[in-house]
Amino acid sequence: MDFTQAPSTGRFARTETRPGGEDRLGARPPFLSADLGREASLARLETLAHLMDTAFVIPGINRRVGFDALIGLVPVIGDVAGMVISSFIVYEAKRLGAPRWLVARMGLNVAFDGLIGAVPIAGDLFDAAFKANRRNVRLLRNWMERSGGLRPSEIEGTATRLDG
Repeated sequence: MDFTQAPSTGRFARTETRPGGEDRLGARPPFLSADLGREASLARLETLAHLMDTAFVIPGINRRVGFDALIGLVPVIGDVAGMVISSFIVYEAKRLGAPRWLVARMGLNVAFDGLIGAVPIAGDLFDAAFKANRRNVRLLRNWMERSGGLRPSEIEGTATRLDG
């Protein structure tokens, strides 16, 4: 076997790709697939919300803040950047099929967080406390669970103790 060529079969077989990421067989690789599952999309949004709102603990007062509060300390540019990142959650909600009223409410949360956060000192404190991204992901999760698009994260019902 010539080691300058890849084997034609097996685990390390080489496949030619076309523009758009499709291989010879027509299937797209998983990392290029735009059709993520609803649960995977929601998990990704929950991770983003955690990073933006509750990633760090402030020692001494045990208050959680995220990158949104940190970049909000930079006047104007930081608040705009935070709103752009927060708007991605609203965009994903629309892509997942959320109704207009829910997308509007999520957009108002982002706008409220951005506008109040633009006030120099009080806005930064508000930005650390309001956590619009966590609110928006919670709204989206509740809607998806109610509409049947997602398994409930909590078991509903009453626990019964069985003595044996």
